[in-house]
Amino acid sequence: MTRDTSYQAVMARRNEIMKSSMGLDYEVYRQGELAFDYERMMDDCGFTLEDIIKIQAETKVGNTPMYELHNLTRAVRKISAPGKGARIFLKDEAANASGSFKARRASISAYVAAQKGYKGVIAATSGNYGAAVASQAVQRGLRCIIVQEVFDSHGIGQPEIVEKGRKCEAFGAEVVKLSVGPELFYYLLLALEETGYFNASLYTPFGIKGVESLGSELTLQIRSMTGREPDAVVVTHAGGGNITGTARGMMAAGCQAKVVACSVDLSGLHMASDHDFNRKSFTTGHTGFGIPFATWPDRVDVPRNAARSMRYMDDYVLVKQGEVFYITELLAKLEGIERGPAGNTSVTGAVALAREMKQDQIIVVQETEYTGAGKHHNSQLAFARKMGIEVRRGNPDDGVNGKSIVIPEHLSQVKGCKQDMEKLRNSYLKNAAKQLAPEKWSEVDRRFVAADVKKDLTWLDSALKQL
Repeated sequence: MTRDTSYQAVMARRNEIMKSSMGLDYEVYRQGELAFDYERMMDDCGFTLEDIIKIQAETKVGNTPMYELHNLTRAVRKISAPGKGARIFLKDEAANASGSFKARRASISAYVAAQKGYKGVIAATSGNYGAAVASQAVQRGLRCIIVQEVFDSHGIGQPEIVEKGRKCEAFGAEVVKLSVGPELFYYLLLALEETGYFNASLYTPFGIKGVESLGSELTLQIRSMTGREPDAVVVTHAGGGNITGTARGMMAAGCQAKVVACSVDLSGLHMASDHDFNRKSFTTGHTGFGIPFATWPDRVDVPRNAARSMRYMDDYVLVKQGEVFYITELLAKLEGIERGPAGNTSVTGAVALAREMKQDQIIVVQETEYTGAGKHHNSQLAFARKMGIEVRRGNPDDGVNGKSIVIPEHLSQVKGCKQDMEKLRNSYLKNAAKQLAPEKWSEVDRRFVAADVKKDLTWLDSALKQL
């Protein structure tokens, strides 16, 4: 008897498909209606930090360079108040095998898939993670399928995503290219069920554990280079895995630096909108992912998300598209390194923050990504013009997402915008209340929610009274 492959039938089988595609039973971690044993789930991966580092070294991942950006720091100090302008350091994750930090996430998933006897891996992603999975899969002797949202309904492909698909194919992956819409998760489930491959989801414990080596590594490198701890680490924030894994690795190394999330402000553009899909110049690291995933992580392709960014972020900064394009060009012109705009989101946030920090303080940009072809900032700007977006110089605050990109005329116009963390936490509480009315929360649910927003029960009780 053939299985029903209709959308409704496949979605109804999603828990069964997920369990068989990872060998991970999320139900054993359930503690309440909202709560689950997060730390036990992470520990059950069975890997120490030393194990992860060893596994990653086998497939050209990790031990990436750390650079002090002397010229950019000097430029920032020229526009800062006397005594201000922190030293800016850059962790160059473009040196990983696939050209981004996502190789760290993919490395552990590919290793686990091979160890458990799966013949291949599948991931649904339009970002750098696809190339990372493909690169790691081929090194572990695994087949690979990447499911991407590439086109709008007119068949026009976002150039950055097209480039990422090309890189996946270069590593031997089969790429399933879709138009924007609700079908992505359906095709992922269908492919997992038909092939019996491993689900190399971005949001499994394996993927997050892989990023912990990055946090530990950058801590040890800064200590070696400067003799002290960093004061702040800026992390490009989208789905939350980057900030979660990095912060956990820093904590494992005994580092208490402030962790600052940074996203591109794409407010006004909807992630699932066919019209808006090709009117944004960033396909990751923006508020379309950053805000929803911070305020409710469990909106993913696994039962419980191991990436829980609000547990770890101390601040959240938004930057404009024009600001990121300006800093991308400046990084090449001042420091002689050309990197992708999405990875430079955190560089832009670091510039804005360094202006307010003392000169003896240290701020670390936690990652970079490769650039080229459709990922290059000039390609993105050319595509924006083709889609009717005005590109001009001026005050980046004057840009209107989906209509105009305004590139600064001077470094002093790169300012960023700090977000209200209490507002974000309250948004999380509202989302939790939609799942279960707060008066029905058990004590374990209450403690879980408080930990998920990095607060205590006293704060939680006060905040719930004001909802």
